Amino acid sequence: MTKKNKNRSQSLRIPRIILLICGFLAFISTKLVTLFAAKLFTTPIKHKLPKRELEMNSKSIQNLIRIPAIHKSVMVYEYGNSNRKILLVHGWSGRGTQLFKIADALLAKGYSTISFDAPAHGKSPGSTTIMVDFIAAIIEIDQQYGPFEAVIGHSLGGMAVLNALKKGLKVNKAIVIGSGDIVQDILDDFIAKLELKPNIATELKLHFEKKYNEKMDDFSAYKAAAMLSIPVLVLHDTTDDEVPVKAGIHIHKHLKNGQLVLTDGLGHRKILGDTTVINKVISFLKEA
Repeated sequence: MTKKNKNRSQSLRIPRIILLICGFLAFISTKLVTLFAAKLFTTPIKHKLPKRELEMNSKSIQNLIRIPAIHKSVMVYEYGNSNRKILLVHGWSGRGTQLFKIADALLAKGYSTISFDAPAHGKSPGSTTIMVDFIAAIIEIDQQYGPFEAVIGHSLGGMAVLNALKKGLKVNKAIVIGSGDIVQDILDDFIAKLELKPNIATELKLHFEKKYNEKMDDFSAYKAAAMLSIPVLVLHDTTDDEVPVKAGIHIHKHLKNGQLVLTDGLGHRKILGDTTVINKVISFLKEA
């Protein structure tokens, strides 16, 4: 049994100055702190491209395409030249090359991959985004680059994949890795990290519902999962300290045709490069 890593991810640490600003704004006005929290919630961190992803970056055909539904653009990566295409969807503050080890393994098995930098991520323009944008990008990319045999999503990308399938994306199989699940849980956790009172999470949800004219709870992954009939593989690590393993278990519970694989000691990101995990992804795709 691998021991859980006691060092929490850097992405989970909120700078002290942000916490102080949140506390100050909360003292002044619920509306102000809600707007500030909304800005933080929708602003990803653009990380420098790691060396390990340079090969996929250099060997990909890259095109910036427009997503009319959201009036935003995304950078698309075409990797390989097979007609057997797999769509890859990264998570929050990720990149289109983040699933490079999975992509390399797919290429070796005769597939090609299409991936993209979500709005405000990687090489895509903008500074703010939300899952609604991920979903719109998936649907538009399917229209321009599909059809796809399968789709693979990590973290928020997993939630977006399930919601895109609910909205009509057609593939034979889907794989979600370390996927988030219940929207309210995600908002509650975010507000707790900001050291704000729980009622601000409710205010934040209401803010987004008014802005997008949609119920945020409807984007919960388990609700989308319950509407799917295609085979779906759910992969999650028991020591994931960013998205708790209960999310993957709950998603799987609502699938009609799902498989659940739990790993241990890989956390939220190392799971993407684990050989056993990648082999399971390949074998699942090849199953009749």
